[in-house]
Amino acid sequence: RKQAAEYSTSSSDEEFESKPSLTHKAKRALRKRRKLEKETKQLMKQEELKRLHKAQAIQRQLEELEERQRTLEISGVELERELRGEADSGTKDENQMLHEWFELVMEKNKLMRYESELLIIAQELELEDHQSRLEQKLREKMAIDGKSKGTVCSSPQGHTVP
Repeated sequence: RKQAAEYSTSSSDEEFESKPSLTHKAKRALRKRRKLEKETKQLMKQEELKRLHKAQAIQRQLEELEERQRTLEISGVELERELRGEADSGTKDENQMLHEWFELVMEKNKLMRYESELLIIAQELELEDHQSRLEQKLREKMAIDGKSKGTVCSSPQGHTVP
């Protein structure tokens, strides 16, 4: 019995210690997979940089828009004062001042529409970035799950989980 127990113990130890080495094909496949993962990461970084540059350009445009809107607002306030007779209008007649005021309002509305478009584009970029991060997390989890499929582990309840 001792010999049988020792034999079964030693043979099971040998099974765990001597893992079969990877074949040439498996090594090549592993290298290909790693290379593909590396290329995928590089592409993701490039896409992320493109989104970052685009977001920075949008931010600059929004700042320029804000400045332009401020100047339009100041001009509009001055023009409204002139129309009400609170400021010296010089040689301008009322029709000319009304025309200028309407042009200012149209310009301001145009800038507000453009600002809305830029904000929508910025939101799209944020969503694309969020999607990219979620895809990366999914790939990482799938890679972990793929590695653990080959191994058998036990759950806290004592059940064997493949």
